[in-house]
Amino acid sequence: MDVWTCPHGQRSLAARPRTRSRAPFNDLSSGMLSPSFGRLAALVALSAVPAAVLAAPAAPDARADPCTKIAGKTFAPPADALACMKSFPFNETLRQNVLNVVSRVFDFYTFEDYYLNSPPPFQDSTTNIRAQLARINRTHYATDFDFNKDLYDFTTQLNDGHTRWFPDCHTQFQNILPAPIVTFADAHGTPGVFVAPDSVEFISLLGTNYTAFFDDALHFDWRRLAGARVLAIEGQDPFAYATRVAETQSGNYLDLGVRVNSAFSSYRISGTDFSQRLGDISGPQFPTQEALTLRLVPVNATRPETVRVPFLANYLGQPFKDGADFWALNCAANSGTNGVDFKNTGALTALSAKRTRKLAKAAIVDVSAKTAIGLPSEFQPTLPAVNGSEGVIKSFILPDKKTGVMFVGSFEPDDFDQFQTDVQATVTQFQEAGVSQLLVDLTNNGGGFVCLGQFLHAFLTGTKSLGNFPNAGFQSTNRANPLAQKILASDISLGLTSAVTFYAADNWAFLNNTQHSPKDNYMQPPGTRTINGQTFVESQRFLDVCPFSVDIPEDPPFDPSKIAIVGNGNCASTCAMFSTLMNERHNTKIAVFGGKPGLPTQFKGMAGNQVLEWFDIDSEIKTADLKDDPLAPPDLLVSGDFRHNWRIAYSFLDEKLPIEYKSELPHFRFSYTKDTYNNPQNLWTFAAKELLG
Repeated sequence: MDVWTCPHGQRSLAARPRTRSRAPFNDLSSGMLSPSFGRLAALVALSAVPAAVLAAPAAPDARADPCTKIAGKTFAPPADALACMKSFPFNETLRQNVLNVVSRVFDFYTFEDYYLNSPPPFQDSTTNIRAQLARINRTHYATDFDFNKDLYDFTTQLNDGHTRWFPDCHTQFQNILPAPIVTFADAHGTPGVFVAPDSVEFISLLGTNYTAFFDDALHFDWRRLAGARVLAIEGQDPFAYATRVAETQSGNYLDLGVRVNSAFSSYRISGTDFSQRLGDISGPQFPTQEALTLRLVPVNATRPETVRVPFLANYLGQPFKDGADFWALNCAANSGTNGVDFKNTGALTALSAKRTRKLAKAAIVDVSAKTAIGLPSEFQPTLPAVNGSEGVIKSFILPDKKTGVMFVGSFEPDDFDQFQTDVQATVTQFQEAGVSQLLVDLTNNGGGFVCLGQFLHAFLTGTKSLGNFPNAGFQSTNRANPLAQKILASDISLGLTSAVTFYAADNWAFLNNTQHSPKDNYMQPPGTRTINGQTFVESQRFLDVCPFSVDIPEDPPFDPSKIAIVGNGNCASTCAMFSTLMNERHNTKIAVFGGKPGLPTQFKGMAGNQVLEWFDIDSEIKTADLKDDPLAPPDLLVSGDFRHNWRIAYSFLDEKLPIEYKSELPHFRFSYTKDTYNNPQNLWTFAAKELLG
């Protein structure tokens, strides 16, 4: 086993693969882009680390190691957490390694050219991706944290939840404010910003390890802030501050209005349980803020006051003893960091244990949701759940006896087939009970398996409604860069199928809905388009092949005019594709709650067709026997994930435009109220009357 030293100089016992010799990343230092093979194909990757030992400064003694101060603690003051992360000095070798991986994965990214001049109304995401990488490559950083946060911020501000850099070393903490911020309309119907009225019940669920910090160490009375009207945050109008957070921290959603709504706390399903999301104001990723200054009027008070509310950082990683231990556990690459060759590993056995094909996913990573806090029990539905409510879907019949509710918290269940049988069981009970209209709640649904979104679409609308386009999904392509074309050609030569790779043609169908053979090369000939002056090369169009385990009804179980969707716009990936299918193909009523008054807000968040994690794309390359190709990225030397949007879904309303860039506003906008912002049953009752009658 190779022995690597962490930047503190202590030994990490994690095994590391040896990397071949590569030239450094300095091609980017001038900011000039190579024309060869599109973007940065002329770059070659990281030089091998001599003798497999990563040189580092000598370790400080234990008294100078700031990580020892917070070792073994679940919660820590933000300054102490940040000091630990900033104790690891900047390392040029690691920068070159990470940037080589990131730049080469961007070669597969479907939306890169759109960012040069993002179409309205998404102009705030406009950036030159390659120029930003060049800037990061030539910037001086003092610490490893500074480098990684800059790269994290850049990818986050692409506002594409499928395409982000997550450095495990520096994403183990989450700041939590004991005054979660919400938005709802006051008694006069005026939208405003408040400290959540349920904040005492909500924050108390974190336990006394959290609350004692404020009660005993700081003697700060956070409970009295519950329900206070917020007049300003950090000296700004509270909606303006939420907009600043949406522009710099939230990420995930291309639409600014959706990101603003993401800044506020709201209900959701986490795993299989009702939960309350902290929101991006009250639950930011990094412990870089020690406090938030609020100008507010407490409940039963008339005079405004200024309160500096402290944050407390929650550590979510494995317990550590000191800086060297922290690095070994969180920062050093491990056996799950890099991809594998599925032809030559036991991983294929595990992959094929339950089914015969890999399953496409489209889901975001919501950092505000990292700390899973339950929805206080007094705000959870009091109605009895119907059949099929044990998983990520919670279903109920409202007191009017005619409205069924399906709260679809995610499309990423533990059991792919069980999701389908749950939908079937729920709809069956609805029909037996005489339910005649359906409300689907997609609040804070982060996506999941692509085929489950298509399943729910087809099941609720029936096969007859699909007409001359019988597939339940979208026309799709992936980017046909030179390495992608080599991967597909190699997969065909090696006889690989959808059981092993995502590139294999039998994952897909022709546009007549006939499945491809594994021998079909759907990148030959490739298609080309000009996007913002750049030549974009993509595969031929194809459709998903979905392994449904439940029969799809021919006729819809409910009158399509009696189906409505509600949410807060934080409906990502597969969720966004499902709601877009319902809108574009069936004109389903859709309502969005919350957000900034006067700011248009889409009903869908991130709407890419499929995400590949770093492990996935690296496995595709290795399984195709192309890891030694000059265009291939090296293995990561640190623990992290650079995910990317790998497929485009094209709109039915404009077949030249990805749904990601098709502006689609809800039919209805409502403010939350004090009774609905965290009470799903109250919201459903209101929405059923307004949308379904």
